[in-house]
Amino acid sequence: MVLLLLTFFLLYGGLHLYFFVKVKAAFSPGGPLQILLVLLLALGLLAPIIVRVSERYGYEALAGLMSWAGYLWMGFLLLFSAAALVLDLGRLVVHLAGFVVSADVGRFLPSARILFFVPFAAALVAGGYGFFEARQIRTERIEIPSAKIPRELGRLRIVQISDVHVGVLVRGERLAGMLRKVREASPDVLVATGDLVDGQLNRMAEAAAQFRELQPRYGKFAVTGNHEFIAGIDEAVDFIEKAGFVLLRGRVVTVAGAIELAGVDDPAVLRFAAPGRVPERQVLPPREGSRFRILLKHQPLVSGDAGSFDLQLSGHTHRGQIFPFSLVTRLFYPYHSGDFHLGGNALLHVSRGTGTWGPPIRFLAPPEVTIIDLVPR
Repeated sequence: MVLLLLTFFLLYGGLHLYFFVKVKAAFSPGGPLQILLVLLLALGLLAPIIVRVSERYGYEALAGLMSWAGYLWMGFLLLFSAAALVLDLGRLVVHLAGFVVSADVGRFLPSARILFFVPFAAALVAGGYGFFEARQIRTERIEIPSAKIPRELGRLRIVQISDVHVGVLVRGERLAGMLRKVREASPDVLVATGDLVDGQLNRMAEAAAQFRELQPRYGKFAVTGNHEFIAGIDEAVDFIEKAGFVLLRGRVVTVAGAIELAGVDDPAVLRFAAPGRVPERQVLPPREGSRFRILLKHQPLVSGDAGSFDLQLSGHTHRGQIFPFSLVTRLFYPYHSGDFHLGGNALLHVSRGTGTWGPPIRFLAPPEVTIIDLVPR
């Protein structure tokens, strides 16, 4: 956990330093203005910590204010840095070309102010659009015909939500909007594939009540994600159960007498010294029956024996949440978002996520609620 925090603040601190260098090059501010800028940037850097400490000690108003200010700033800074880096790389290419051909390319290079204002404007536009996009939940539909679905059962509709991140920024009306999408889908079964919660779990009774209003015919089921362990697994389990979900931690349940629904803990269980994770192979041994098997697994990682299930539902990647950082997350998770056909006629669906982590922004990675219709073949 300490290493994770250290890595985050080194990288995030580097972006703040990059922004400071850009401002200094563009405007050459005097000493007092530089000190003020450093203090503001330090506040932006420390905002996530201030949010968590404020939540822990019950300063809800401060936590809310710092969440909105700090995480919107984070989204803006990410977009600004990406755009500025592209321009700087272009500038470097021009310099190198001039060196190769022994030519003066100075007149082709933009000024320091242009190198600041263009990324600044791009980040404002992309961030504004991303704030809007984060609330435009799309419904993704998958239909799976299978001989394992009894004809007398007919269509069985499963609705998947993932990475909701209920917390300071995702609650109240924003959470209600997500659940309206779920209600409109008329699920027989609702599944949550991890990261249902985020951060300190204070004053969550209203959010739990909103979830309890959803009463699918065959129930609601959830698995842990990494944020359940970051928030505190005991508190997270308490919230999930109060929200009306059956938490699957290394076990299998039979739904509608026709499908087997299995769930495994996120690997974060190993980092947080929580009770041992039940191995996936132990949860899903080789098939013995003829029921349709679904594996709920937060991270889109596929075990060596994909033939032990028919469908895996995952999330975690957010599809990068803010482009171009999807290019980075894709390197770590080749099963990035969407549908993937695996061996043994199994299917993996990776949700883009329903909520947001950190910045309340999604840029070219719209949120989703997924409808999976299992129908007799």
